[in-house]
Amino acid sequence: MTDSPRLLIPHTVPPERTEELLAALSGPIRSDDVLVAETPTETVEYAEDVAGIVTGTLDDDLLAAATNLRWVHALSAGVDHYDHDALRERDVVLTNSSGIHAEPIAEQVLCYLLMFERGIVQGTRQQARGVWERFEGGELRGKTVGVVGVGAIGTRVAELCSVLGMTVLGTKRDTSESPDAVDDLFAADDYHEVLRRADYVVLACPLTDETAGLLGNEEFRLMHSDTVLVNIARGGVVDESALTRALQHHSIRGAALDVFEEEPLPADSPLWDLSNVVVTPHMAGSTPKKPERWRDIIVQNYEALAAGDVDGMVNRVL
Repeated sequence: MTDSPRLLIPHTVPPERTEELLAALSGPIRSDDVLVAETPTETVEYAEDVAGIVTGTLDDDLLAAATNLRWVHALSAGVDHYDHDALRERDVVLTNSSGIHAEPIAEQVLCYLLMFERGIVQGTRQQARGVWERFEGGELRGKTVGVVGVGAIGTRVAELCSVLGMTVLGTKRDTSESPDAVDDLFAADDYHEVLRRADYVVLACPLTDETAGLLGNEEFRLMHSDTVLVNIARGGVVDESALTRALQHHSIRGAALDVFEEEPLPADSPLWDLSNVVVTPHMAGSTPKKPERWRDIIVQNYEALAAGDVDGMVNRVL
């Protein structure tokens, strides 16, 4: 081991992502302190010599091999696929990349809302068929958006919608502080009130035991027939069968979906062909600014690790 802690980027991180990370971390962290594994064998071999792992996944073999591990940083905001119990038993800190996707995801949510409100969903389908058929567009100003999960992403969604003159409802586990852009804030358990009142429902909550299947048949019955659902959270937050039925029977107006129960979305899914659905391939968080935003979190936490101050780490999950 060197005097300063070493980090591992395992082979499971795609090469282009690894190159971006190395370029971003160069300078703030010595190159000798960042080990890059290109194969499964190298990942296991290097693991014993590192105090931190920067990764998108963490399997049991890697965790077992990393006997000196003190910190794991997830390159995603969602960490539902990490073994929290095993990390707690090892007293390993888990941090995530929450916040780095807020701007691109919020902009994409705004795009979805405009596509439905201005009739662009209908227009693009008519264009594909070569049909000229006039339709009327609406305005987002004066409409109500409900954001389920006002974290970093949900707050930015609220801010953009508020600027356009929308009424913003939101849910949050801790309601002691409310973002300025949220007009009415509800406790997480009171999300049914948001579903009942919103013209647009945006799911921006993490996937947890509490949020799995959050929206099912009962919830879709609460929404009115003009409601549009936007899911940029996780596919598992929604009962996809119940959603499909609601869309097929026009119990709700439509849905813009970036995440699904199974990814890639199976070719035989009816969601592909429904006229009131927009499908994107889990790309709402994509942005060329990811490396610099990763750097800000990773470097700050690396310095805290080197100083023995794990309590000073940001974006802590565990």
